[in-house]
Amino acid sequence: MTKQPDDSKRDLKLYLQDAREAVLWKLEGLSEYDVRRPVTPSGTNLLGMVKHLTGAEAVYFGETFDRPFEGAPGLWVAGAAEPNADLWARPEESRETLIAEYRRVWAHTDATVDALPLNAVGRVPWPPHSRLALGRILLHVVAETQRHAGQLDVVRELLDGATGLRPGDPVLPDVSPDWWPAHHDRVERAARAAARAAGESVPE
Repeated sequence: MTKQPDDSKRDLKLYLQDAREAVLWKLEGLSEYDVRRPVTPSGTNLLGMVKHLTGAEAVYFGETFDRPFEGAPGLWVAGAAEPNADLWARPEESRETLIAEYRRVWAHTDATVDALPLNAVGRVPWPPHSRLALGRILLHVVAETQRHAGQLDVVRELLDGATGLRPGDPVLPDVSPDWWPAHHDRVERAARAAARAAGESVPE
């Protein structure tokens, strides 16, 4: 049976919403410091990613299709913005406001997707892309949001050990806490053995 356009829209929106919700729960229960602090050398942090994804949806499903998102954070992602301006939260930018803006842009995105056919063509305001169909843009944003949700999986686990797609669903084997250090050591030993077999030096 051939999948109908409405089915494809429904499926893509479902995967996008799953990723959005996963992104937000990674912030739940953490202090102001932990939702903002950089966890990697390149500065990856939880709240900054929310800000980044808000700007991405605002542009892709707003300006691109002449359906501007009111209060769109254009300077976060283009124009005169400093590098990575959309990937960290300034002290005066509250967690509550940034999360509310992310939820607000969801509604705008969903309205654009519902209003237009998947073959509707928009103009993306940055190179190398220019004119792209809604279906391709929607697929890109699903992939981008899922990718960033995966990054935040790692960030949250490094912060406090929490894992999973949503609260109460860690998506890990149901084992005792002392199983994990032993598993970590086993993986480390395997990595060292493979490195030595390849003639690589391994730090002690």
